[in-house]
Amino acid sequence: MAFVLVLAFVLLLAAFRSVTIPLITVALNLLSVAAAYGVLVLVFQHTWAQPILHFRANATITSWLPLFLFVILFGLSMDYHVFILSRVQEAVSGGEPTRQAIRRSISRTAGVITAAALVMVCVFALFGTVSSLDIKQAGVGLAAAVLIDATVIRSVLLPATMTMLGQRNWYLPRRLTWLPRLGLEAPTAHAQVAAARPALTAAPKPR
Repeated sequence: MAFVLVLAFVLLLAAFRSVTIPLITVALNLLSVAAAYGVLVLVFQHTWAQPILHFRANATITSWLPLFLFVILFGLSMDYHVFILSRVQEAVSGGEPTRQAIRRSISRTAGVITAAALVMVCVFALFGTVSSLDIKQAGVGLAAAVLIDATVIRSVLLPATMTMLGQRNWYLPRRLTWLPRLGLEAPTAHAQVAAARPALTAAPKPR
């Protein structure tokens, strides 16, 4: 788990050239995983869900499930997170204020994220109907985590946190300016024009 967290932090640090963005990402992803663990405890270590999901509670969680959920959910959360943040960074690089970039990027990506999350929730929920308790726990944990992540974490907590931080989202200490630039996508037309402007102004005028 520590290796996954450190690797995610380093990759996001290089990709977005910010210390704040990786910290937010790791914190929100851990919150999503913790929510999945809480749902598992609530459903399978108590008896109230037995008649709904047709199983007999034994007050335990399968031993391999916490690590399995951590790996799968962290990967899915990173997918959503990078998708949103790349839109925000693209808008900020184009000259938009951070607050406006966040609002417009969330509105642009909300439909795609909601549709993808709905498909995954439906698929994972099917595993909650099987008779095997191990698979049932995995299906319920994954479905609940994806639903919470797409609705609460990415649609509420992420934009709220970034809005409060403002320009501090893009804070990078001077001693880390040597980091290579790992662009997530091809540069936008605005960035290409901005990069070409010095060369155009420096070119000699035709006689």
